[in-house]
Amino acid sequence: MKLTVRDLVYMALYAALFVVLDYLTNLFNLFRMPQGGSLSFATVALLVASYHLGWKKGLMVCVVSIILMWVIGSITYYGIISLLFDYIIGYLAYGLASLVPSYKFVYFGVIVSNLIRLAASTYAGCAVWESSLEGSLSYNAGYIIPTMIADLILVPLIYKAIEPAIKKRQNH
Repeated sequence: MKLTVRDLVYMALYAALFVVLDYLTNLFNLFRMPQGGSLSFATVALLVASYHLGWKKGLMVCVVSIILMWVIGSITYYGIISLLFDYIIGYLAYGLASLVPSYKFVYFGVIVSNLIRLAASTYAGCAVWESSLEGSLSYNAGYIIPTMIADLILVPLIYKAIEPAIKKRQNH
């Protein structure tokens, strides 16, 4: 995979946008759960990066974003299983969204990536808190489903707005 200066700038832009949106989410405490997790608009940056730059560069943006979350202290985890499933697997799924075929404004990649995050966080809840599958699923769905709904509304709108620039760049 060849990385151009333009690619690196876009990747840095998406990672920075992720951090800003994550910060704002934490500042306003929307759908904040007591043991971690909240409605997040930051995932929009990861999803748009995946659709705009492709899955490989989208994954790189996700890795950088996870590292930045770690550096600024916005990660809440309870052991290696929590870190691995809640953050690494959960957020890397967003980078893979562009691999899932999408039709018109219904982005199946948005749904699939959020469901992967939900499954990963549900497993982490069962493993870390020793909660039942139903309990962990309902806890994590309480903030991941609203995040998915926000993603389903915002990602198509943003992508449609930047699509002419993407097509113009691809033709050069």
